Amino acid sequence: MFVAIARPAVEPEGPDAVAVPGSPPIADLSPRALHARLLENAALRRLRGVERRRSNRLEDAAYWLHAAPVAVRKASALREQKSFAPLP
Repeated sequence: MFVAIARPAVEPEGPDAVAVPGSPPIADLSPRALHARLLENAALRRLRGVERRRSNRLEDAAYWLHAAPVAVRKASALREQKSFAPLP
């Protein structure tokens, strides 16, 4: 059997180098919007961890409760990198 390796008909453009052809483009977010998204992500991770703990899924809960502060640290690092006002 002959297999030809060909380039895709649609090449990804923009910040998402591994975009699936036909998917909507990912807009460049402002630093404030990215910061807000990271904090929202942290809150959702925390809620997911609490939900898992209530369901007696302790390993999952430990993972999500550990992942929440990681997202907060990323948001904090972004603030410092983009010279926002420092967090208290």
